[in-house]
Amino acid sequence: MSTFGTRSNSRPSSKDGPKKNIWSSMLDNVANGKRLPEKNLLILGGTPESQREFLETFSADTSEPGLSNDKRKGRIPPIANQFALGYTYQDVLDADQEDTLARVSAYLLSEPSPSFAPLLKPLLTPQSVPETLVVILLDWSDPWTWVRRLREWIRLLRQVLISLDDPTKIAMEETMVEWRDRKRAMDSSCAGAQGLTSSGGPVTIPLGSGEWDEPLGIPMCVVCQGADKIEKLEKEHGWHEEEFDFILQFMRTILLKHGASLIYMTPFLANSLQSLLHSSLGIHSLLKRQSLKHNVIDRDKILVPSNWDSWGKIRIIREGFDMEGVSTAWSIEIQDPPEPLNYNESTEETPQDATEAEDGSSAVAIFEQTIKDPKRDYSIAPPGRQQSDNKVEVETSDMQSFLAKQLEVLEKQKQEDDKDREAHQMPQMEMSPLDNNGRVNEYIGPVEYNKDGIQVDVDASLQGIKEREAKRGKEALVSSGDEKAHNQALADFFAGLVRKPQSRGSPST
Repeated sequence: MSTFGTRSNSRPSSKDGPKKNIWSSMLDNVANGKRLPEKNLLILGGTPESQREFLETFSADTSEPGLSNDKRKGRIPPIANQFALGYTYQDVLDADQEDTLARVSAYLLSEPSPSFAPLLKPLLTPQSVPETLVVILLDWSDPWTWVRRLREWIRLLRQVLISLDDPTKIAMEETMVEWRDRKRAMDSSCAGAQGLTSSGGPVTIPLGSGEWDEPLGIPMCVVCQGADKIEKLEKEHGWHEEEFDFILQFMRTILLKHGASLIYMTPFLANSLQSLLHSSLGIHSLLKRQSLKHNVIDRDKILVPSNWDSWGKIRIIREGFDMEGVSTAWSIEIQDPPEPLNYNESTEETPQDATEAEDGSSAVAIFEQTIKDPKRDYSIAPPGRQQSDNKVEVETSDMQSFLAKQLEVLEKQKQEDDKDREAHQMPQMEMSPLDNNGRVNEYIGPVEYNKDGIQVDVDASLQGIKEREAKRGKEALVSSGDEKAHNQALADFFAGLVRKPQSRGSPST
C-alpha cells in the first residue's frame, strides 16, 4: 500500500493550477517576442498642413533615390490634428519594406497655449519618457518668428515637466544623462589611442561652454521646414549671406544649451530627416545601417546632430556673433511662463515688443532687431530700435485714388503754366516773318542749289512740281469721265440687242 501510495504521489498532478501557470508563461513569452517597440513623437508647432507634410516626409520611402516625389510620399493613417491635441501613428519598416521595426505614435499640437498643458502631462510617464522625442516645427515662410516661437514652446514644456511626479522626473534625469553621454563616452582602448589614461573604465569628455546648460529632460529636435523658400527670401526681400549665417548661429547657440538637434527640410526631398529621427528614437535597421553625417555647408540642407556642435564650430561661421550674450539672455528668458504669440497680419507693435526692444538684453529682441519682418511697419518703433532705410517692399495706394491725386497735380501745374505764360508773354514784332512771305523774300533772296554745276532756283522747281501735279489731276478727272461715257455706250448697245428680237417676232400691221 505504501509503495502504491508513493508511486501515485510521484505522478504529475492533474489539477488546473500548474497547467495554467505553464501556459500563461509560454503565452507571455510569445507575446513579448511579437510585441513592437513603442516610440512617441511629440510634434509641436506648425499648421495642420505643415504637420501633415512633415509626417509624409518622415514616412517617405528613401530606399531608391531616383523615385519621384509622388511615389516617395509615404502612406500614413488618417491624421486628426484640427483641434487641440492631434494623434496618428506610423509603422517604421525595415529596408526591405517588409519587417516592422517599431510603431511610432505621433501627438500633434499647433499652439503653445498654457491651456493645452494638461493635455501633454499624461503623455509623459516613467515608461514613455525614454522612448519620447520632442519635435518643434518652424517654417522658412516667417524665419523672423523662430526665436519667439521656440521660446514659448520651451516655456510650455518646462511648465509641464516641472509639474510631473517624482518617478517621472527621475526617469527624465536618467534619460538626459544617457543622452548627453551617448557620444561623449569612449572605450579605454580609444582613450589610450588618443593618449588618455584611465583605470579601465570609459572616459567622458568634459562639456564645453554653453553645452547642456538647460536640459529639458526629453530629447528635442528642431525641424525648419520649407528650405526651398530661402531663394525667395534672397530675391524678393534682398536677404544676403549675413542674414542666413546669423540665423544659423543664433539657432545653434540656443539649441546647444538643450542638447537639441537642428535640420533644414525640403518637402518630399530625400534628406537625413528619417535617419535623424530614427537615431534619436533608438530605431535601427537590421538590414541597412543608416549613416548620420552633419552638414553645415549647404544652407538649404543644414543638419546639426545632437552632441556634435560647440561654440568653436559656431564662431567660425562669421565673426562678431555674441554667443555669450545670447546664451545668457536665453537662460533668463525661458524661466518665465509662456505668453501668447504676438505675430499676426497687423503691423502694430505691442507693448511687450517695445519693452524688449528698449531693454536690449532679450534674446528675442536681439534676434528680431537683425532679422526683421519685411511687412511690418517700423515707423512707430521706439528710439532703441534702428529703422531700416533700404526697405525692399513699399505700400501702394488704390489705383483710382492715385489717379485722382495725379489729376489734381496736373491741373494745378497747368494753371501755373498758364499764369507764367501770361506774365512772360513775348511782344509781337512789327515785321513778323509769318505775316508777309513776300517781304521775307526781299530780305532773304532767292534760294538756289547747285546740281551738276548748274544753279537751280528752288522756288521755280517747286512751282513746276505744283503745276505738273495739277495737270495730272485734271487728266485723271477727264479720263474718269471718258470711262463713264464708254461704259454707258456699251450698256445702251446691249440694251438695244435685247429689244431687237421682240420687234422681229411681232406681227406686221
